[in-house]
Amino acid sequence: MERFETLFVTNRLDILKYLVRRCVDTDEAADALAETFIVAWRRIDVVPDGLEGRLWLFGVARNVLFKLYKKRQLSTAINERLATELRSVVTTSRNDWDGGAVDTALSQLSKSDREIVELSAWEELAPGEIAIVLGISPNAARVRLHRARHRLAEILLQPELRTRDGLLP
Repeated sequence: MERFETLFVTNRLDILKYLVRRCVDTDEAADALAETFIVAWRRIDVVPDGLEGRLWLFGVARNVLFKLYKKRQLSTAINERLATELRSVVTTSRNDWDGGAVDTALSQLSKSDREIVELSAWEELAPGEIAIVLGISPNAARVRLHRARHRLAEILLQPELRTRDGLLP
């Protein structure tokens, strides 16, 4: 314990300065400093004494930074891939249907009716699957979906909606 305290007190500011110059922000540097000294705590029996111990800490800090950079690169790559997939999904979803009359009709449904219709139409879930998502019985899902579709059809058949969106000549 005393050996670790001496190592920490003697070297923490120099290691922190090293990390601050290489990290994105001070929070990241503080996290890297903590990780460096966690490694030192766990491996105190192999930490050299004196100047060599200080240099050993710089090596650990360097490895911690390397792991941070790899994590950041992986995170960036994952974020870019997800963003690309999201753009593709949004574009595909928007191109799958003409939203005019359907958007208007859906907006007139209750939240629960809209949700069950969207789960069926957009996510292509069967009533049994919808039941699992909503936490209801399969029979209740079938009944709710039937009623919601009926309400949607009634809205879509309203003359003002049909003529405004060009559904009638």
